[in-house]
Amino acid sequence: MAEKKPDRIAAIATAPGRGGIGVVRVSGPDLLSLADALIGKRPQPRYATLAEFRDNEGRSIDSGLALYFPAPHSFTGDDVLELQGHGGPVVLQLLLSRCLELGARLAEPGEFTRRAFENGKLDLAQAEAVADLIDAATASAARSAVRSLQGEFSKEIHALTDQLIELRALTEATLDFPDEEIDFLKSADAFGRLGRLRDRLAVVFDRAQQGRLLQGGLHVVLAGQPNVGKSSLLNCLAGDDLAIVTPVAGTTRDALKSSIQIEGIPLYIIDTAGLRETEDEVEKIGIERTWREIERADVLLLLTDAQHGVGVAEQAILERLPAGIRRITVENKIDLTGRLPERREDEGGVSVALSAKAGQGIELLKQELLAVAGWHPAEDVFIARERHLEALSEARTHLEMAEAQLPRLELFAEEMRLAQQSLNRITGEFTADDLLGEIFGRFCIGK
Repeated sequence: MAEKKPDRIAAIATAPGRGGIGVVRVSGPDLLSLADALIGKRPQPRYATLAEFRDNEGRSIDSGLALYFPAPHSFTGDDVLELQGHGGPVVLQLLLSRCLELGARLAEPGEFTRRAFENGKLDLAQAEAVADLIDAATASAARSAVRSLQGEFSKEIHALTDQLIELRALTEATLDFPDEEIDFLKSADAFGRLGRLRDRLAVVFDRAQQGRLLQGGLHVVLAGQPNVGKSSLLNCLAGDDLAIVTPVAGTTRDALKSSIQIEGIPLYIIDTAGLRETEDEVEKIGIERTWREIERADVLLLLTDAQHGVGVAEQAILERLPAGIRRITVENKIDLTGRLPERREDEGGVSVALSAKAGQGIELLKQELLAVAGWHPAEDVFIARERHLEALSEARTHLEMAEAQLPRLELFAEEMRLAQQSLNRITGEFTADDLLGEIFGRFCIGK
């Protein structure tokens, strides 16, 4: 069956709203004829051409620059025409409509980047890094996304894959010549090679895990009895008066959210309604929402009053917590007890004593949040997603199982093949079409 040729796609590539400059991007075959009809001339490749953008009756839509990138030397690998005009929503829509009249169709979300992937301009990890760079919430996340976009993550995956292929080839050669007196385990240094491969995979996994934190951040929920200082702690962490603070219990009725960053890690702090029995219908709704937030949290900060610690009410909250949730007990209001800020380990995990009102012990809490998240300073972190970590984890499991199969070379070879298949999913060399649709469907239109 003949391969389907790409059609022309077009979209506004700049953000919605008003701006000094707006860009309409077109990709597909034979864009010179489209340019001829739109601007009355054929732009020189890779040069900015001053032009009038005209409608089908020859009236001027806008004036600006036309840039033409012939295939395969373009972002998508197909012909690309970028039309840079004034950034008003109406004029950009008129320009886009004209491109559609000339035979293009409206691009789907992420379709330009998907074409770049399908044409071999980017692998899948690099393509995802495009969206991660756009969505980066901190400077550290942006720098890590750039490293992934430039191919550093992919190079590490390819290096691991090359080692796997080499070891698989030696294994297959031994299986093909079983009568030869070749001691595979010694001559090929199978255990040594496998050990070095596992060590390198562990390093890549660690760097990817740090990148996942940069990309996804940490969702932290403040919970506890009314009037223990949750809103004061939110304000202290955020450095602003986001929540109303009063001595009246039950002041917070709904979840309040704030974003901060600690060492480049975005933290999404959620202050919730105090957990208690109440007849107030509005407060009941707030408490229900609190439990929903707790179920979605990465970390729970259970606030208590340092004057009485964990009591019966707090114990009731602990008993209802979802299994496996990471928790830090915060003993607030130490300014009323004369205690100093401290971190200590107890039966339920870690406790941090602080005063949100006085700002004492806040740095202890921030460092503990990073520790609970698994963050540690690492060089050359690259951005990563949950699916990357899952694939790396699967590859690590298959390598462990491969070692357990030695000297049964047939089973050893199969585990090595499965490990390579897991790694190939990261860069897209082994990826189902439905996964591609899900990945690129999350991109913005025009990218």
